[in-house]
Amino acid sequence: EVQLVDSGGGSVLTGGSLRLSCTTSGLPYGHSCVAWFRQPEGKEREPLAQIDDDGDTRYADSVRGRFTISRENAVNSRYLQMNNLKPEDTAMYYCAADFRFSRCVSWRPDDFEAWGQGTQVTVSS
Repeated sequence: EVQLVDSGGGSVLTGGSLRLSCTTSGLPYGHSCVAWFRQPEGKEREPLAQIDDDGDTRYADSVRGRFTISRENAVNSRYLQMNNLKPEDTAMYYCAADFRFSRCVSWRPDDFEAWGQGTQVTVSS
């Protein structure tokens, strides 16, 4: 069974930083894509960044240059480093896994089979 546990959210002031963590278990090695999404209250879920098992990364235009996705295979973890946070970054953040292919091929939330429980990020001015 694939399980994801995300953590690291909190409350920060504008311009601050946070690092989110996603600890995984049960993912097929070399055959998965892990992504971060966020969902502001009352809005749709938005893709942010992806990383596959080769370490290749992709970013949404809205966060490129401010957010960095990374991984640490030894502890089955993926991270999202978020810098220069803005009030519009306030949302529930989720990590998710698509293990149909060996590379990241989709940004659609429906294509991701496993999800973390979410961690809240609040940025105030």
